[in-house]
Amino acid sequence: MKKLHFVYGVMGSSKSADAVMRAYHYHQIGFNVLVLKSAIDTRENSPVIKSRSGLRYPCKMFDKEADLLQIVSVQPNQIVIVDESQFCTKEQIDQLKALTLQDVEVFCYGLKTNFKTELFEGSKRLLEIADDLHEIESACRCGNKATVNARLLNGRVTTTGAEVQIGGDESYEGMCFECFEKYQHEDIPKLHIVDTEDKTK
Repeated sequence: MKKLHFVYGVMGSSKSADAVMRAYHYHQIGFNVLVLKSAIDTRENSPVIKSRSGLRYPCKMFDKEADLLQIVSVQPNQIVIVDESQFCTKEQIDQLKALTLQDVEVFCYGLKTNFKTELFEGSKRLLEIADDLHEIESACRCGNKATVNARLLNGRVTTTGAEVQIGGDESYEGMCFECFEKYQHEDIPKLHIVDTEDKTK
């Protein structure tokens, strides 16, 4: 039997980059690779997963009503990679688990918790039944480990609003819990980005 993997991390932790590199790797060594992505994420105009670094890979979009067992046409040496898996329903995660019984290796990438530090439905089910859990760690602006997906509004962290609000660096930042609490009451200072361009050329 193959495994259901849950690869999780906060916003900006290179989850999509890792997913794309994994897809390319398996494709390069002859596996049948199918990349899926929740249609809730509307940041791209075409069916593709794309990282902040510019890496991209074509994918098939699905909504909450989709039966993933019908979408995946199982072939020999099948790999399924799901981006934004936190938006899956409990039933869809169960379907992905069922694929492992058909000799399909499944990798789910996503957030563990929302901006209120509460589990997403899909992530909760993955934590319950995934065979392998892997956290992609990243740092908070203070240097500590980032564990919270902080939503930003008018220069501060907010904990009100709908669970799903699609956005990138302008709307979210991975933070440690201490900074998450602090910047609900204080303005977030602007980050100083160091210029790494080689000036000697």
